[in-house]
Amino acid sequence: MMELLAPLNAYLVAQFGPTGPMMALVVLGGLMIAAVLPALVRRKPDPLDRLHASAGLGPQRDIAKSPERAQLRLDAGNDKLEKFAGFLEPQTAEEMSEAMMRMTRAGYRGKNAVRTFHAAQFALGIAFLALGVAYSFLTSTGEVSTTTLLMSVLLPGGFGYYLPKYWVERRIQVRREEIQNGFPDALDLLLVCVEAGQSLDQGIIRVSKELAQGYPALAEEFAMIAHEIKAGKDKIQVLRGFGDRVAVPDVNSFVTVMIQSQTFGTSIADALRVYASDMRDKRVMRAEEAANKIPTKMTLGTMMFTVPPLLIILVGPSVHDMLDTFDKLNSSM
Repeated sequence: MMELLAPLNAYLVAQFGPTGPMMALVVLGGLMIAAVLPALVRRKPDPLDRLHASAGLGPQRDIAKSPERAQLRLDAGNDKLEKFAGFLEPQTAEEMSEAMMRMTRAGYRGKNAVRTFHAAQFALGIAFLALGVAYSFLTSTGEVSTTTLLMSVLLPGGFGYYLPKYWVERRIQVRREEIQNGFPDALDLLLVCVEAGQSLDQGIIRVSKELAQGYPALAEEFAMIAHEIKAGKDKIQVLRGFGDRVAVPDVNSFVTVMIQSQTFGTSIADALRVYASDMRDKRVMRAEEAANKIPTKMTLGTMMFTVPPLLIILVGPSVHDMLDTFDKLNSSM
């Protein structure tokens, strides 16, 4: 056996250096994992596991087949990722709820959003890892150090794995900023609707329509509130859900004010008027704070892009004349 592997080992060392056999083993292991993974996902349940599950033996039951796990999965219909749900979705109700909330805050409300997110992480991680391996094979002309190999293979894989997470976090940040910037205008519109004689529910519907062009994320949230109230859900629960979804301090304060007004029977118009005024003042203060930061941020750019050209214009002719003078002195001597 060693006599058969010796020529292959020598060929790999000659082509890719001392790390050639290790690179070949990494590629072979990746291919074996890719070949075995679908079979593991599609494997039939063990009859012994069914017997343990029916007998109610908790420690020996498969978590993915337990009733608690079954409740976490939503009916995906013809979803192509349904057969990979046990591999792509969280295994506990708390983790599933947290993942769903994070995807909702990013604007992805589909029932398969969590599954798609983890599938994208897995696919991009494998794809960038394969690209790193291919890059190492194609660009290596001699001996390749282990550090270079790890950097060229593992770094792209990690980048591909964390790219969807960065995208989701960026989406959450952008939506929060949009909701925070548009919330004072939404309160003013809601106050106008309430003072005009409309109920709070009708005002929310009207605000969702008016804000669809300027602040689509906030309009979507108000539209969801209106649909949940129409469906018969308790208004206090709807408002609390609104605050949990957006996770913006101003919205959470508004939810608290509305719940207190609903509970104690105080005037909603008065509460909205006071709170809308406070939100306008806060927006002005945030604008002033951002304006005060501009000179500090522009200092570095001014020094980098203004001072060097200015020095060239002012000092350049003098330096040129000095060089000419030195050349004339050297030629005369």
